[in-house]
Amino acid sequence: MLRFFVFIPSRRGVCRFRVSKLLCGLVLFVGLPFVVQVCLFMIPLVFHPIYSQLNLPERHRFPIEKYVGIRDELIKRGVPDSQFFRPSPISVETLKSFYHSDYVNALTQGTLEKQAMRRIGFPWSEQLIERTRTAVAGTCLTAELAVTEGKALNLTGGYHHAFADFGSGFCLFNDLYLAAKKMQQYDGIDNVLIVDLDVHQGDGTAKLAENDNDIFTLSLHGEKNFPHRKQQSNIDIGLAKGAEDDEYLSTLEEALTLSLRQFQPDAIIYDAGVDIHVNDDLGHLHVSTKGVFERDKQVFQLASQLGVPIAAVIGGGYQRNIIALVDVHIQLYRAAGVIA
Repeated sequence: MLRFFVFIPSRRGVCRFRVSKLLCGLVLFVGLPFVVQVCLFMIPLVFHPIYSQLNLPERHRFPIEKYVGIRDELIKRGVPDSQFFRPSPISVETLKSFYHSDYVNALTQGTLEKQAMRRIGFPWSEQLIERTRTAVAGTCLTAELAVTEGKALNLTGGYHHAFADFGSGFCLFNDLYLAAKKMQQYDGIDNVLIVDLDVHQGDGTAKLAENDNDIFTLSLHGEKNFPHRKQQSNIDIGLAKGAEDDEYLSTLEEALTLSLRQFQPDAIIYDAGVDIHVNDDLGHLHVSTKGVFERDKQVFQLASQLGVPIAAVIGGGYQRNIIALVDVHIQLYRAAGVIA
């Protein structure tokens, strides 16, 4: 199959983005700026119905309905079905090549100890494993699409509390670390920056990447929040309870600037958790919906300024009002240029 690319100059060199034959024709006909706008409109989105298919006990804290809610809202706002890519479950063997085999086997086969399952926060089921393998695959697919297309977004992801040998906090396998490794399989992608802006520190990701000099972890989170035992990211910034828009956004700008002084990324993975929102049940910060949008814009603008691909996942968000929760998550897609 023939592949076509647009080459866009940036301060880090020439960025390559794969486009259709039609868009290549438009390059010749109307010039580059129009084509770049068209490419942004066709940002790949990754979704599978199983993201929202998990039988949980009544009043369980995990908002399983939000994923299909985000998909429905995007379609309602005019995103075509053709813009969505559907992942296939990641293989158990692939998981074992990155994470401890005993843990992977016990979890996927349903023999993990009850205490370990309680730490994860879900009752074990075959449905849980299928959903998890598909969600992790979705983030990996998002990362690969970002490398070839410049930008891509998953409608789940951000399972950053999973370690190599145990899961925690609704996270079974760490998709962010695995996606970074997938990105590094592509020519020209050596250094990957993981920007984790979920309100909870990305402890599993920090631990997994602690000996990877080519993966840089930045976590901006609530200091007095889960996990109570923090790990050491490359940069950790803990915010006090009640932090509002101005403090949050100025701190983020400083954190991103500091990251670039220490690390030169070839790609970015972005965990856009919205549990920083003022109405989130588990967040304890006071960031508004507008503040969430401005935060997401900062991260996408950074990728654009650097001329590097960016893969985004939605991260946490725990309002029980699913409609209100979806409205906060949808800011990510506005900031990325998927919808107006």
